[in-house]
Amino acid sequence: MSEQDPRELPEPGPPAAPQGRVLAAVAAGGALGALARYGALVLWPTPRGGFPWTVFVVNVSGCALIGVLMVLTVERGRVTHPLVRPFLGVGVLGGFTTFSTYAAGVSDLLVRQEALTSLAYAAATVMAALAAVWAAAAGTRTWLDRGSRGSRGSRGSRGSRGEGRAA
Repeated sequence: MSEQDPRELPEPGPPAAPQGRVLAAVAAGGALGALARYGALVLWPTPRGGFPWTVFVVNVSGCALIGVLMVLTVERGRVTHPLVRPFLGVGVLGGFTTFSTYAAGVSDLLVRQEALTSLAYAAATVMAALAAVWAAAAGTRTWLDRGSRGSRGSRGSRGSRGEGRAA
């Protein structure tokens, strides 16, 4: 294999944080996210033999927050600090949402021989999580666009009607 000519390499992205700081941000965020999830499970425990609503809500709401975060950091670049995504995205939201507890809930329902409920929980979680990411991202885009149009639009609309102009 030959090395690429430096002129052919893609433009670098935003400056990356040193790896030690990234690891610390992910670890701190993960601890906070896992504590938040645990707190939700303590405050709203699933009754023995009940449907795992708390894990469902945690995963869906966490996915919605991931949608907001990705629009603000990646798509629109409103938040540019190099540790925001590792801390909030990978750490806090990664620790808050949980595939393992979701899988344990599916397994528990199967052990209780509630195959239909297990299948519904498995499918509903995936569909609701994807819908939450999409809806939150779309809503964030709309909110950001409305805010930027509002500040420009008021001046532009006044000028287009001739208001506020000197004669």
